[in-house]
Amino acid sequence: MYLREFIEIAILHFLAVASPGPDFAVTARYSLAYGRRIGRWVAVGIGVGILVHIAYSLLGVTLIIHRYQWVYATLLLLGALYLGWIGWQAIRAQPRNSEPDAAAAAGTISRRKAFRIGFITNGLNVKATLFFMALFTAVISPATPTAVKVGYGLYMAVATGLWFTLLATLLTVPAFYQRIWHYGHWLDRTMGALLLLLCGKLIVDWFAVIQVLVNG
Repeated sequence: MYLREFIEIAILHFLAVASPGPDFAVTARYSLAYGRRIGRWVAVGIGVGILVHIAYSLLGVTLIIHRYQWVYATLLLLGALYLGWIGWQAIRAQPRNSEPDAAAAAGTISRRKAFRIGFITNGLNVKATLFFMALFTAVISPATPTAVKVGYGLYMAVATGLWFTLLATLLTVPAFYQRIWHYGHWLDRTMGALLLLLCGKLIVDWFAVIQVLVNG
């Protein structure tokens, strides 16, 4: 019983993390801007961020979010503001004149900050919130023991971290990285535009929820 449930979860989870979204954009942006090490720390932060969703799902908070729309509206607004802030920073990226190694040494960010960026990005990812709401209400049986649910959660956290670590690694393969370095500001701007579009979508969704609350 649990094996079949796990396979369903693994497939749905893979489709969710493989689709472009805030986690993808942030990992790509920071990997290309600051190198493989920073990209991997962003990926680790994203993986740990999954545990936030697992925790509130196990505690039944997803039911509260589903029932009380103002909680959902707050999450939408926080997510939009954060993605807008990161996107605005990325879209203002300037051309790079130095070589990759020298620039990375001169203008990198700390591992702690990279981890924090990944963690907050995933923690405020409303797409992830909706995914886990559906997962814990429609896929995982209420009869499934809590210990098994925790196991599912740990798997998804590790798998997410590994997926985005792989992304950071592939984007910074030396031959590819050296070639695109001087065009990196355009990639930054592209990722920034994607993040701002996602921000805009969240704001539209936020207005829709607010309208329902006001009219309700």
